[in-house]
Amino acid sequence: MTTLSIEKLCVEVADQQILDDVSLEVSSGQVHAVMGPNGSGKSTLSNAIMGKPGYRVTSGSITLDGENLLPLPTWQRAKAGLFLAMQYPTEVPGVSLRETLELALRARGKTDVDVTSRLLEEAAQIGLQAELLDRSVNVDLSGGEKKRNETAQLAVLEAEIAVLDELDSGLDIDALRACAERIETMTDSGLGVLCITHYHRLLDYLPADQVHVLVDGHIVESGGPELAQELETNGYARFLKSDVESEGVTVSIDGLGASKKASDSNSDDPFADPLS
Repeated sequence: MTTLSIEKLCVEVADQQILDDVSLEVSSGQVHAVMGPNGSGKSTLSNAIMGKPGYRVTSGSITLDGENLLPLPTWQRAKAGLFLAMQYPTEVPGVSLRETLELALRARGKTDVDVTSRLLEEAAQIGLQAELLDRSVNVDLSGGEKKRNETAQLAVLEAEIAVLDELDSGLDIDALRACAERIETMTDSGLGVLCITHYHRLLDYLPADQVHVLVDGHIVESGGPELAQELETNGYARFLKSDVESEGVTVSIDGLGASKKASDSNSDDPFADPLS
């Protein structure tokens, strides 16, 4: 069994603290979902796991089966068994998809895989047109085609742990179902998944064993699948700091703050200037 362990992780980007004391663990066959509002640090977490330049780990650890990943460049982390499905997959002109996968598999000691046959098989399962496999990596593909393409790559590479950064972004309902259900099938064969998403709909097809709520760089609560359903119903309100004060509402424009009490004479006018 493979385990990705993240302990007390703190990450800075451009000298700004983004993640603070984040801990979670994903093992083979498990699906962990990380949910949170925009700007909470979800994509920073995925980039830090894969070692993207510019994301500086100031403390804490990331290990895969006990091996410290932090000193390793991205390609060695991938060789160890990690896979990142990016929120915005990159086009790589002039680079063959088949040759890329063949080299990646060879680096992991898998030389007996018929990449062409496996790609065609996976493309058929997720509704990706076979002729698109002849293009350079992700070149001239739609957003949905890129996500299907990455799902096929994940299946062919047989990664140990997949980090899915908003797999549902840009997908219509049919593509979402096809990709998520294929990945769910992979978990039955031992794939561990760390799934970053805004919406519960992805988890309808890729059910989560654990859900973690990330707010302002902190995991503020973890729970079972019911937590994702609560977020779908009620949003993140109970996890966010309220801007509403007991005596009125605090507003801020261009860094200038002011407070208006509810008893002000213009409070009954919904179009009144709050700073007047």
